[in-house]
Amino acid sequence: MNRLTLLTTRECHLCGAAREALDRVTAETGEPWTEVDVADDAKLARDYGDRLPVLLLDGKEHGYWDVDVPRLLKDLQVPPA
Repeated sequence: MNRLTLLTTRECHLCGAAREALDRVTAETGEPWTEVDVADDAKLARDYGDRLPVLLLDGKEHGYWDVDVPRLLKDLQVPPA
């Protein structure tokens, strides 16, 4: 299971920039990420739908609307709990 999950949905105007940021993080760290469309999960859509994209690190919300790359790089140095 990947440590990084990007929650998105169709027609998300900020999701492209979040994908690009995560691709840069992967290039630097080797840490892969997955993408989940909340439209396929009613609970995720209800919980996160108004804040997309949302980045989860180790299953916990790390941020939304954009990816704070410096903070994410720092937080990825901490092993998962």
